[in-house]
Amino acid sequence: MALPLPPGLVPTEVAFLCEMEMVTIVPRQRLESIPLLSGSTPPLRPPHRAELPLWLALLLKKQRRANILAPPWLHPSSLQDILHHETAVDAEAFSPPPPAVMRADGRGGVRPYGQNPNPNTNIGEELLWLSPPFVPSNTQAAPAGYLPYHWLELGEALLAHAADDVPAAAEVRGLLRDLQEVRAAKLRAGAATQLSEGGGVGVRAGCRGWGEEAGGER
Repeated sequence: MALPLPPGLVPTEVAFLCEMEMVTIVPRQRLESIPLLSGSTPPLRPPHRAELPLWLALLLKKQRRANILAPPWLHPSSLQDILHHETAVDAEAFSPPPPAVMRADGRGGVRPYGQNPNPNTNIGEELLWLSPPFVPSNTQAAPAGYLPYHWLELGEALLAHAADDVPAAAEVRGLLRDLQEVRAAKLRAGAATQLSEGGGVGVRAGCRGWGEEAGGER
């Protein structure tokens, strides 16, 4: 007898979505643009940096055709600051998510990533706001000191397949494990508090710290 599907995404599906996150690479060989369903990749010209989906970056890394630049948040100093915030500054909630990504609007100003630059179009003043993995939260332009939505999956993927590209990989692996344990403990404490008060399960922040509300994730 078939069992009902669990609500939401299973871990393997979340890891699959994480492979669409954009990362920064340094190519070691020339490679022409590749047409994909999501759009064409930029032509690779060493030693100029380029941004590619994680799955393609890992493939080129495996073929020794590129090196992956670890995002700024995946450095020991950044992870230590985040861990300090979650253990010493605010022991109940998670650290704040990354700020909204801004980009040039072609008119000398900046606008949020995903916002329509031309409010006079028929589709309204704004487009749908983009969410992970469609925001560049793991490229070299991403700020340090903030964990992106797929922080755990992306960190594990880079440590498993490109550990030599991660600064102080052993220390980073330990810090990621510490953050995972700290957040799991906060979730358990939040759930126990809500149940003891007779309410639904809810915490001040969801497991990833992105777009969750009390009463459930997302």
